[in-house]
Amino acid sequence: MRTLILIVATAAALGLASATMASEQPAPTLAAKSSRFGTVLFDSRGFVVYAFTKDRHRSACIGACAKKWPPYVVRGRVHAGAGLRASLLGTVVRADGSRQVTYAGRPLYYYVGDTKPWQILCQNASEFGGLWLVMRPSGKLVR
Repeated sequence: MRTLILIVATAAALGLASATMASEQPAPTLAAKSSRFGTVLFDSRGFVVYAFTKDRHRSACIGACAKKWPPYVVRGRVHAGAGLRASLLGTVVRADGSRQVTYAGRPLYYYVGDTKPWQILCQNASEFGGLWLVMRPSGKLVR
């Protein structure tokens, strides 16, 4: 009976490991895509990213701000996709130690109200002491 339990447990563990490997996400990528605001930056899932005008090369969005505007954080490298310049892509370390993606020196964020790919619901929104704007592949903000 012990042998049977051991065989079943081993098979389950192997199945779980292969399922986990199959569901791993591809490396994060930022790319330029067309939108009603022109060509702007989107992540690899199709979600637009925003810049915050209050930021000065470091994130000024913490606490309640970061709950409404979650930072685009990565564990590994982020890749420049179609239409972007890899030299403008980078990361900055947040106060909690996570690495937030930057483009043209500006930390990038999501908006919690953008719940499906290709939505842009908060362009030019004034909140938390600054404006939230989408960005062009050149690094310029869309006003």
